[in-house]
Amino acid sequence: MEMITYLAKVGELTLKGGNIREFERRLIQNTQLYLESIKSKVTLRAGRMYIDCEPSGCEAVEFALSHLIGITGWAKTRICEKNIDSIKDAVMQEALFAKERGAKTFKIESRRSEKNFPLNSYELSCEAASDICEQDLLKVDVHKPDVTINIELRERCFVYSDTIKGCRGLPVGTGGKGLLLLSGGIDSPVAGYRMMRRGMKVECCYFHAYPYTSDEARKKVEDLAQIISHYGLETHVNIIPFTDVQMKIKKLASEMPEAPDGLKTESYSTLLLRMCMMKTANLLAKQIHSQCIITGESLGQVASQTVENMEVTESCSDFSLLRPLVGMDKEEIVETSKFIGTYETSILPYEDCCVLFSPKHPVIRAKVEVAQELYKAMQVDDLIQEAFEKREVKQFLVRDFVEENYGSK
Repeated sequence: MEMITYLAKVGELTLKGGNIREFERRLIQNTQLYLESIKSKVTLRAGRMYIDCEPSGCEAVEFALSHLIGITGWAKTRICEKNIDSIKDAVMQEALFAKERGAKTFKIESRRSEKNFPLNSYELSCEAASDICEQDLLKVDVHKPDVTINIELRERCFVYSDTIKGCRGLPVGTGGKGLLLLSGGIDSPVAGYRMMRRGMKVECCYFHAYPYTSDEARKKVEDLAQIISHYGLETHVNIIPFTDVQMKIKKLASEMPEAPDGLKTESYSTLLLRMCMMKTANLLAKQIHSQCIITGESLGQVASQTVENMEVTESCSDFSLLRPLVGMDKEEIVETSKFIGTYETSILPYEDCCVLFSPKHPVIRAKVEVAQELYKAMQVDDLIQEAFEKREVKQFLVRDFVEENYGSK
């Protein structure tokens, strides 16, 4: 059976010097994990990764390459003999294919690592374009062509066009392990994805306040976790029941209407909730051997995300807090959420517990000592421990998703 070949361009890991073999090994291993359910061969040489598969496996390979972290771009490629007639024929086929899709202009880019080939890169591009020009199939435009046809002369000759943008970054598994505080909003899935692009394996923690937050809200978070597992290979979602903790915060506000700084205790509700979440996340991070905690906070986006209030949250953590979105605005975050496919799920109208329990007038610049005094007054540590012990865990594996949706029938 004829095999189909895909070519992927390896990105940042090529700069890793003496450690490059470990990064390459991980990239190949991650790619193979996506493709366990189909017949395929993955090889990596000189900054290029090649996947050979049967035609029935193309959908699985294209899904994998669209989600694989560690490559800058990819394309389905034609393989031809390393002689000018075979190359010109393959280039012509690419041009005809491009014209069918509406292209009117083209250019050719050649890369020649095979130095024994009689033509240099420029000469090869000119010769390969000659038949297209003579037949007036497409016009040459070297500045803004409708299609760029690539020729790569290596151990084999590859001809391709329409390179599809990859996720870039470092292969997942090369950058440690983090615990993501995952809500149903737009920000936290993007935060998890951005840390995955730095090579980090990510597990998730979700705080559920049933019946104040619905089962639909929980399902929404589970769906988000599955989507980001497409990039991170796998993830666990730890669902922690937090209703009793939130009721304790509400009770404190009624019993202690004024905080030590003269503000209404209710104004601290969201901040106290985040402090409790951070305490719980610390228990979980220790349990799963996470090295840090990841949040979707962006400086100044909401009241709890001022510098002062983030300092309060951080005071409750024994682990490093990573905030990959801290300098991004909402438009940038939304753009990324659309790229990774979480946006449509994130905007479903099921509120998480943070939104439902938000005070009308939240504190903007809390003092750590005041917040800690209020936290101590709640006497909530036993409830936090109980919530932690009652957590449910769901696992999402990308290999299961690929097998179910694209595997060999």
